[in-house]
Amino acid sequence: MESQQLQSVAVIGLGSMGMGAAKSCIRAGLDTYGIDLSTDALKELEQAGAKGVSHNCADFAQVLDAVLLLVVNARQAKAVLFDNQLATQLRPGTAVMVSATISAEDAKSIEASLKEHQLIMLDAPVSGGAAKANLGEMTIMASGSEQAFTKLKPVLDATAGKVYNIGTEIGMGATVKIIHQLLAGVHIAAGAEAMALAARANIPLDLMYDVVTNAAGNSWMFENRMKHVVDGDYTPTSMVDIFVKDLNLVSDTAKDLKFPLPLASTALNMFTSASNAGFGQEDDSAVIKIFDGIELPKKEQ
Repeated sequence: MESQQLQSVAVIGLGSMGMGAAKSCIRAGLDTYGIDLSTDALKELEQAGAKGVSHNCADFAQVLDAVLLLVVNARQAKAVLFDNQLATQLRPGTAVMVSATISAEDAKSIEASLKEHQLIMLDAPVSGGAAKANLGEMTIMASGSEQAFTKLKPVLDATAGKVYNIGTEIGMGATVKIIHQLLAGVHIAAGAEAMALAARANIPLDLMYDVVTNAAGNSWMFENRMKHVVDGDYTPTSMVDIFVKDLNLVSDTAKDLKFPLPLASTALNMFTSASNAGFGQEDDSAVIKIFDGIELPKKEQ
């Protein structure tokens, strides 16, 4: 089977999700190469058993069966593939799994350019956070040809707890992820608003957090992100500016479909305000800092 032929994969972008995905590929027995600008990230993956690491994508292009792109946005994905000419150096038939959160139009544009080099694309955004990525249990919402799914099966098996086949049309995976990000962003914003109100009412935030996480108002995002608020720790696993980007993608998708999104629009304004106030590079739970007149917990030294 073609899926059995895939042995080597490069993971480009060793952030919170990419590092976990790369380590999962190593554990699955794949020859795994890591590409990132961070020397520390490269050292970490090398120590985990990577076949090779580099700042330059082209260093391993000729030995790769697949590429997994876990960069931040479409601009970075296009820069890696086309500005840096990786697409011209990969062997024909190499499968490129694009897992950045991007628009459907960008996904289609990338596929068209990859086709010019006889490369196969899977439009495959991911979710689950760093913890799921480290366990090889990401949720992947993918669209693409049967050939792409078959060729990338070893990578999907290594990195995902659940793979959703959205269909053959490139862009549908991206759209499902964008709709998911609507919920994720609104849940974080709503959680921040609730915790801000609790702070204003002089309710201890650790108590409020405990109540909500054991009651019907809980959500995965509340439980995960509002713990950061309780701990006073805004070290980013996903930044405020990521949700400015993602909720703008939500807004653009809604505009194309002439569809109103009042809650998503409010959440976007909240994250934009947080970024404008200087919190853009902090954890996305820092959206709570837009509320005045409240005292938030400080990180213990």
